[in-house]
Amino acid sequence: MKQYVVDELRPGDYDRLKEYLNENLEFTGFDDLYRIPIDEAMLTSTQASHNHCKPLYFTLILTPESLTCELLVRTGTRIKCNCMGYATISQRNWVVEWVDNVFRELDIIA
Repeated sequence: MKQYVVDELRPGDYDRLKEYLNENLEFTGFDDLYRIPIDEAMLTSTQASHNHCKPLYFTLILTPESLTCELLVRTGTRIKCNCMGYATISQRNWVVEWVDNVFRELDIIA
């Protein structure tokens, strides 16, 4: 699995990240597992045309030691579809910037 990982979090970083993610992202039903919905402007033409598969998202996993973002575009309604797959370069850059912005906003040095 391709991932973007920020590791060696300090205990206080985990608590602040968890609070931020709980307030700003959809609850998945699993602790420390979040969905980052992909901005419509970032979707490929195939992804944009699959209204029945939306929302499309990246999975974010928070542990006390790390924050991991899978670089796999997933669908909110299906197990498998051709709109799913590894992020394009622009999608990858977008989600990495999204994560980095959270760290900047919370003033966490990563």
